[in-house]
Amino acid sequence: MQLRKEITAVTNIVEAYHKFSKWFFFGGFGVIAKNDPIEQEKAIKYKDLIANAVIFQNVVDLTDILRDLQKKGYLVNREDVALISPYITAHVKRFGDYLIDMEIVPKSLEDAANLILV
Repeated sequence: MQLRKEITAVTNIVEAYHKFSKWFFFGGFGVIAKNDPIEQEKAIKYKDLIANAVIFQNVVDLTDILRDLQKKGYLVNREDVALISPYITAHVKRFGDYLIDMEIVPKSLEDAANLILV
């Protein structure tokens, strides 16, 4: 029975990732129209690259929020953090332009190590 629970949990994680990454694959409802294997591979890799970049930024943002909560005196425990999904899309501007200022240096990710889970 325990093995079945683990398989179901992992399957749910994989399905959530596929739903999340498909959200970025707009146009054609996620169907790759060309029968060219090279174009198919490029489309899949592009979709995964974008999805992984958003997941990374979500984790950075969530870590900042959790660290701010700790500074305010809240306890952040592992069990609660384990329930937070990085597959968040509500804040993503799916269509449109993103302007990137290459002069601004992003915060160091070293601070993420300062998050203490109880």
